[in-house]
This record gives sequence, C-alpha cells and structure tokens, in this order.
Amino acid sequence: MKSKKFIGIVLSVLLLAAMPASAEKSLVESVANGCKAELQTYCKDVTPGDGRILACLYAHGDKLSGQCEYALYDAAVQLERAVAALAYVANECADDLDQYCSDVPMGQGRLLKCLEKNDKKVSQRCKQALKDVGAKK
Repeated sequence: MKSKKFIGIVLSVLLLAAMPASAEKSLVESVANGCKAELQTYCKDVTPGDGRILACLYAHGDKLSGQCEYALYDAAVQLERAVAALAYVANECADDLDQYCSDVPMGQGRLLKCLEKNDKKVSQRCKQALKDVGAKK
C-alpha cells in the first residue's frame, strides 16, 4: 500500500509542485515551435491528446529536422529532471504525508498545501527537499 501512495505522491508533486502549468505550457510550446514544419507536414490531421502528436512525430522520426529533434530532446531532459526532483521530494516527505496528509486527496496541489498548512510539524528533511526543488522558499 505504501508503494501505491509513493507513486501517487510522485505524480501529484510532479504535476503540481515542480512542474507548474506555465512550465508544462512552455515545454509544449517549445516542441510546437521547434517542430512546426513537421507538425504541419506530417501531423496536421492528428487529433491532439493521449500522446497522439508525439506518436505521430515518432512515426516520422527519420524525417525530423535537427531543430525538431533538439526541441524533443530538450523537453525530455527537462521532464527527466522534474521526475528526479519529484522522486527526491516523495522520498523525503513520504512519512510527513502519511502522518499529516493521509486523508487529503491527491491532485490540484492539495498535498503541497497540506504540507504548507502543517509546516511547523513537517520534518526538516521534507522542508529541505521542497526548498531544493523550488516548491518552497
């Protein structure tokens, strides 16, 4: 059960603490701009969502420009960093989340708000991890 909670924590923090909507939008815009020609040429009839655009780009991988390949690579590196940061936070804050936020539903930043609400009780390890990844000042 704890591993399920750990995965949920990682995903929640990923989406809401370390990767704000503006950053996610920035990654999407970066790929859209870097792969503009490819999207118009190969993927214009693809309905966005559920990874279909990325699947289309992948299907035409041998035809991608260097600019598009770089945009995709850069986005992947940024996401990889975010996931590593989240794994760190999830590990350092797991006990605090279990102790103070176990009844809080995941999503929409609720777990982070719970940790902030319980700031005086949260472990120094968790506080430092949040600070390290930029989720707390």
